[in-house]
Amino acid sequence: MSASLLTAALDAAERGWHVFPLRPANKRPALHGEAVCPGIGDCAGFHRKWEDRATVDPARIRRAWSTLSFNIGVATGPSGLVVIDLDMPKTKNKSSADTPSGVTTFKALCERTGQPMPATYRTRTASGGMHLYFTAPPSVRLTNSAGRLGKLIDTRAWGGYVVAGGSTTPAGPYTVIDPTPPAPLPEWLYARLTTRQASRALTAVPSSSKSSRYATAAFRAEIATVQAAQEGERDTTLLSAARALGRFVAWGDLPLAVVEEALQGAGEYAGLSSRQCRSTVRSGLNWSIARNQLRRTA
Repeated sequence: MSASLLTAALDAAERGWHVFPLRPANKRPALHGEAVCPGIGDCAGFHRKWEDRATVDPARIRRAWSTLSFNIGVATGPSGLVVIDLDMPKTKNKSSADTPSGVTTFKALCERTGQPMPATYRTRTASGGMHLYFTAPPSVRLTNSAGRLGKLIDTRAWGGYVVAGGSTTPAGPYTVIDPTPPAPLPEWLYARLTTRQASRALTAVPSSSKSSRYATAAFRAEIATVQAAQEGERDTTLLSAARALGRFVAWGDLPLAVVEEALQGAGEYAGLSSRQCRSTVRSGLNWSIARNQLRRTA
């Protein structure tokens, strides 16, 4: 057991951040998965994932970190945080030396919008990138995003976690470089994270005059489901939604372009990459349209 890791976990909990153990010298959760869930303790009655089991209870933290030198995960959603992850280019890429880092891209974004680099709690990551911590807007449930603010810039909120300062991996340590309390998420960043087609799709009504009330209701429900998908379930949820809505495209009730754009936006809103969304949406729609060319008459 590492006293410094226990101290860092307790310090995070004292800030109100919900923590859980990551594997020693690793970034992956150390908690059991659903397939091997014993159904006792925290999981009595049903399996609880890391986001549900993260805690601020000092006694539980001391018990967990008394056995092994676990790294520290901060569940951003329950902690009321939005963390902007400014990553570094992959070193295996030969052109990485010419690729701007997430830090460089974010600074350029600030300059273009006439905004200062936010002063807030931040850590240096093992790769040399940076995590900027912000408090989430009240009564808003933001989810993860990938590349929405720019290349090599991701965000972690509900459904996500970050490796806390004090943790160490073979690539290096996670170090607190500014202990300033997290500032509220700036309005200009919040606007960029929420003004997406996926958000508008929840209230948009497909333009086709043939759209039935059932098709419109299904459209809204599927988009909302994709947006709320949790990590580990996002791609399968997007595929299922594409297959469900593809039949309405085949029947002429929903325009293909509207469905494609809404699903793409919803998948990106949930945290999937643009390329992955495009591939999954195309696969699901093509599969469904091919099987539903003729409207069922039953």
